[in-house]
Amino acid sequence: MVFYFESRCGEYTIYMGKDKYENEDLIKYGLPEDLNLRMKPGMSLDDISDDLLLDCSAMVKANSIQGCKKSSVYVVYTRWKNLKKTSGMVDGQVGFHRPENVRRVSVEKNGPIVRAIEKSRKELHPDLFQEQQDRLKEIRRENKEDFKKEAKAKQHMKIEAQREKEARSYDRIMKEENMTKNTEIKASADATAAEEYEDDFF
Repeated sequence: MVFYFESRCGEYTIYMGKDKYENEDLIKYGLPEDLNLRMKPGMSLDDISDDLLLDCSAMVKANSIQGCKKSSVYVVYTRWKNLKKTSGMVDGQVGFHRPENVRRVSVEKNGPIVRAIEKSRKELHPDLFQEQQDRLKEIRRENKEDFKKEAKAKQHMKIEAQREKEARSYDRIMKEENMTKNTEIKASADATAAEEYEDDFF
């Protein structure tokens, strides 16, 4: 079972497991861009507004066995793909692949916010594995399309560069059939024909 909540911002979904065991499935089958927040594709940690971050952290504190007893706590957050799970860890415990990509925020007990969000709670039984596979398939398709666009753009630039090179090159005008040899100029006795030809050229 997964609990889903609507943030006060109205366009984001916050989710969490019923307990640490169900959170294990969320850790195992998360989406690359997610926190305990269903982030939008392409969204980064810096795109999370202060109000949205407050909603998420307040819910984390309220649902933490230890954190709910304290007046304030620090909540750490990072994207799902940065979570690191090893065989020696207990259920619900995680580490991080890149600690520098972990953020933390101080949050105080905030009953009104928690109660407002709790009103939107839905208990669902999603196929987390299938959701993950569908999202990964979508990401692969997007990457493939981006690769094709990039390859097409590079080919276009290559063609344009070749055209520009040819336009600036003398090779197309310095062809033998376009040239006149000095021996082909019938000069007069005083070489006036050759001089006239040279004058025309310059």
